[in-house]
Amino acid sequence: MTTDTTATTDSGTTAAPERMLTTSDMWSMYWRSTFLLGSFNFERMQAMGFCLTLMPAIRKFYPNDKTQQAAALKRHLEFYNTHPWISSVVFGITAAMEEQRSKGGDIGDDTITNVKVGLMGPLAGVGDPIFWGTARPVLGALGATLALNGSWLGPLVYFFGINIIRIVVRWYGLTMGYDRGTAMVTEVGGNQLKRITQIAAVTGLFVMGALVSKWTNIKFPGIVTEATDSTDAKTVQDILDSLLPGLAALGLTFLCMYLLNKKINALWIILGMFVIGILGAWTGWLGL
Repeated sequence: MTTDTTATTDSGTTAAPERMLTTSDMWSMYWRSTFLLGSFNFERMQAMGFCLTLMPAIRKFYPNDKTQQAAALKRHLEFYNTHPWISSVVFGITAAMEEQRSKGGDIGDDTITNVKVGLMGPLAGVGDPIFWGTARPVLGALGATLALNGSWLGPLVYFFGINIIRIVVRWYGLTMGYDRGTAMVTEVGGNQLKRITQIAAVTGLFVMGALVSKWTNIKFPGIVTEATDSTDAKTVQDILDSLLPGLAALGLTFLCMYLLNKKINALWIILGMFVIGILGAWTGWLGL
């Protein structure tokens, strides 16, 4: 049974959709979101914290249906990882999608997951340079300068400055994400949700692909040809770089994707890379 969540005014225009979450519910989600990294793990990263944050909304959307509550919780225990402050935007949009789903909207598990995954990469690309790369160093430098000059305001400037930014970003990200998400998922025409999902997915894949080349560093220092008076020594890494820079990193990424598709536990893959890295450095065929 589908419930209509919009109303039509006397002038014939469509009014804003009715919100199920109250300000109290939003504050409950906000406080829970501060523990996003409380159960961080290397298999699903921030999934436990994401699930904890969404629990007030899930209870509100499915008040008397434990089966639906359990299904929703399981849905949000999938892999999730992005900047913890700006992640509030994803919480709000996801809550809006869960709300529409609970009202009978045509929103499947894949749609919710794709939006979350699609937003992770772009938001991390925005949050990390702004907050970790700019706000924190600037406030830290300002506070340290005041402290070195003997002012007790130094640590207070950093403490209050960084926390005010954190509180504002978390709260308004959550409320704006929910408000905009509610309007987005109740859009009648134009398949807006589908377009947003596709754009987010493509952008997320693009960002993650770029991060592979930036953050994955694999070098093979083994010498293929010895140095002579006219030529330098050529290593295995030189040959790989001449074929395609970052070829080893790309190969490792595809190998991990293949193993994950074969249902190999991510923890075993991580452990295997640790073992191979240690043995490779010890034997000399892998280097910094």
